[in-house]
Amino acid sequence: MPEKNDESRTEQTRIEQVTEFGSATARSKNGTLSIMSVVGQIEGHQLLPPDTKSTKYEHIMPQLAVIEESDDIDGLLLLLNTAGGDIEAGLGIAEMIAGMKKPVASVILGGGHSIGVPIAVAAKRSFIAPSAAMTIHPVRLTGVVIGAPQTYNYFGRIQERIVIFVTTNSNVKRERFTEMMMNTGELAADVGSVIYGEEAVECGLIDEVGSLGSALDWLHRQVKSKS
Repeated sequence: MPEKNDESRTEQTRIEQVTEFGSATARSKNGTLSIMSVVGQIEGHQLLPPDTKSTKYEHIMPQLAVIEESDDIDGLLLLLNTAGGDIEAGLGIAEMIAGMKKPVASVILGGGHSIGVPIAVAAKRSFIAPSAAMTIHPVRLTGVVIGAPQTYNYFGRIQERIVIFVTTNSNVKRERFTEMMMNTGELAADVGSVIYGEEAVECGLIDEVGSLGSALDWLHRQVKSKS
């Protein structure tokens, strides 16, 4: 049986990247971009059921480090359609993105909910499709909760971390973000708010209404300015 040539092996690697990790690399005259998706629920220390679509932080974090260190990659495009998930995993991913020196653009397509909000705003430039939604709500915990003052203090400290990160990495005012988070008149069975494309930009949470083409144009300009 004949051996695969280099081109065939490269194509096979690309297919495996997309299938296993939801990532790919795009090369063009405008530069080389890594494309990464954050979809479904963000999985943390607990494994989600096998029939749940998830993004695993142990996959994302090493990829981010490789992208930042690679001489062959000029920028990163993040595609988000996530329901949220594990707080610590989500914040960890967001902190890594915010700490990258290479240009990073995020695009919310469909939804960037809950802990997906910090991930979206962590990019150097954030975009949201006109029909996409973002759910902003207080910290919630599933499972056994001990009804003690320490528990509520812990919740408050986690929530403060999220508020600080989001307001530091976007143009939304702390008062406005807290107001949306604590809104009692919008969600039927929860506290919080759902905002859509233009609303997210108007309040300063997201930089620009736009989709794939807008994000790619911004990345191409950033790459060109550095060359």
